[in-house]
Amino acid sequence: MRPTKALIAVMLSLAVSACAMTPRLAPEYLATDPNQPYTLAGGDRLRVIVFGQDSLSNSYAVDGSGRIAMPLIGIVMAQGHTTQSLARQIEGRLREGYLREPKVSVEVETYRPFFVLGEVNSSGQFPFVNNMTVQTAVAIAGGYGPRANRSYAEITRATPEGLLTVAVPITTPVRPGDTVVIKERFF
Repeated sequence: MRPTKALIAVMLSLAVSACAMTPRLAPEYLATDPNQPYTLAGGDRLRVIVFGQDSLSNSYAVDGSGRIAMPLIGIVMAQGHTTQSLARQIEGRLREGYLREPKVSVEVETYRPFFVLGEVNSSGQFPFVNNMTVQTAVAIAGGYGPRANRSYAEITRATPEGLLTVAVPITTPVRPGDTVVIKERFF
C-alpha cells in the first residue's frame, strides 16, 4: 500500500506544479529596437504632404491590403514601408509625367489599434500610445480581472515570417497591431 500512496503523492505534486508553472518567456522573439523605424500596415492613417500641391496633400487610410489610393497616381502599396520609403515611392510615381520635382512628406497621423483579451476588466480594441508596455495596455483595458495571471502575458504579433505568439514579461513593449492576452491563474 505504501508504494501506491507514494505514487499518488508524486503524481499529484506533478499535476499541481504543472498548473502553477509559467510558460517559457520569450522576449527575444519580440525584441524591438527603439531605433528601428516603424513599418506601415493596414489600419494606419497617414498624412501625405506634397509641397506646393494642396490638392494632393491629404489624410489617407491604409486599407486592409496595405494600400492607399491617391489622386493622379492611383493605388500605392504602403504596407511594409517606412514613412520615408513611402514618401520616396510617391515622389517617384509623381515624377513619371505629373510633377517635375515633387517633394513629399509622409507622417503617421494615427497608428493602427492594439487589442487586449482575456482576464482584464474591459477587453477590446484600443488606440495605440507611444512607449506602451503590456502593463500600460492592461491599464488602458481597465486593469486586471480578479483571476488574472499578473506575471506574464501572451503577445501575438505579425512578423515577416507570419503571426508569432509568445509568452512575455509584463514589461515587454507593445506595438501597433499587437494582440495582448492575459491568461487566467490557477491558484
